[in-house]
Amino acid sequence: MEELLPAVPITLWVTGASAVLATVLALGAGALRLSSSRAVRALSGAYVEVFRGTSALVQVFWFFFVLPLFGLSLTPDQAGIAALSLNIGAYGAEVVRGSILAVPRIQWEAAVALNMTAWQRLRRVVVPQALPLMIPQAGNLAVSLLKATSLLSLVTISELTSRAQAIRERTGNEAAVYGALLLMYFILSLGIGGVASGLERRASRHLPKLRSGRKPTPLELPA
Repeated sequence: MEELLPAVPITLWVTGASAVLATVLALGAGALRLSSSRAVRALSGAYVEVFRGTSALVQVFWFFFVLPLFGLSLTPDQAGIAALSLNIGAYGAEVVRGSILAVPRIQWEAAVALNMTAWQRLRRVVVPQALPLMIPQAGNLAVSLLKATSLLSLVTISELTSRAQAIRERTGNEAAVYGALLLMYFILSLGIGGVASGLERRASRHLPKLRSGRKPTPLELPA
């Protein structure tokens, strides 16, 4: 296992960078999917469906091998982070959309009665109540993202899987190498799950229990 440790920072770097970009994409696309504009909903929906409906591995290959044919060359790190963040961001957009729609309508009506603008309703009323609903699913997506970094071994990124393959080719000890690899992913996944659980408890600590109610749709965002 000691020989795998140098690859852990690389795996965590790719996971972290992809997670940050995926979070931005998920928040933006998830909110835009509830826009009152049909064109905006169509564009954000197309992004979500394309990246959810195609293989993450093929997406990585497109960014690394195909884009250079159109004059855009990316390093392995850039291609891998771009592909994974777009892929996970598409799944995250549906998490954001569903969590926003889960906020009871009475909360929206109260914000409107207080003469809040659309952005004020989102920032002060909707997002604080939707956030505890997002975090558990976001934690699951973060674990999926960690495991998806193994795909990047195919574009020469020396993350955990790539390093394990190199060790296996040198030593010929498949059982020990891949057993250690499974254990490393499991430990890292437990860490991510623990962070997500802590964030969920902290986010929901001071929130009242939500009551059921009709969901508002579509969300009226400012132009």
